[in-house]
Amino acid sequence: MKRLILLAFLAVGACVETVPPVSAPPAALLPPAGPPIGAAAAEANFAAVVARMEPMIERECRIRRSAANCDFQIVVDARPGQPPNARQSLDRSGRPIIAFSTALIRDARNIDEIAFVMGHEAAHHIAGHIPRQKQSALTGALIFGALTAASGADGEAIRNAQDLGGTIGARRFSKDFELEADALGTVLTWNAGFDPERGAAFFARIPDPGNRFLGTHPPNAARIDTVRKTLITLR
Repeated sequence: MKRLILLAFLAVGACVETVPPVSAPPAALLPPAGPPIGAAAAEANFAAVVARMEPMIERECRIRRSAANCDFQIVVDARPGQPPNARQSLDRSGRPIIAFSTALIRDARNIDEIAFVMGHEAAHHIAGHIPRQKQSALTGALIFGALTAASGADGEAIRNAQDLGGTIGARRFSKDFELEADALGTVLTWNAGFDPERGAAFFARIPDPGNRFLGTHPPNAARIDTVRKTLITLR
């Protein structure tokens, strides 16, 4: 049974498209982010970005994905102890939510960084990444569960295989989705009048995930490269 599950893991894993290694660009080639700013200035920057970005991303959403709910709700996660983070999710009615932690808002050095992160998160919804990821996870769970059941395994082993298959399926296109969101997020940021390249300098200050097998995010250098290549078409 263990051998069968391992073979199923390899069969699905072989289809994963990883991002080829890209050399990290020298910091001098990135637009200057500026020094850290105070909490009041950071919160004012966030409010200014929301005022410009929200109507633009809702308009682009309706153009690119007319059947989707494009009434974005942008919120602040003010819970104490939360790390610098932003995420896109859906509420029970399917309304897209973009949540920024207070720490991320205060860590951003300029309005372009906030705008780029907001554009990136909005792009996940506009590109339909959540339903696509769920479908991939469901497919992985079904494949692993069926293969394990065919071996005569008991119910617990089948459930464990389904969990493993779901995890692998959910991560199968994760890096691709992040790069897609970087590219579309660049367009959204540009269309709102912000500088995506200056905004993407945020990647130079966060830990680099590298190019791990089935990792959830691509290397930072690949993400910056995606922004620059997209900007060439916009300019």
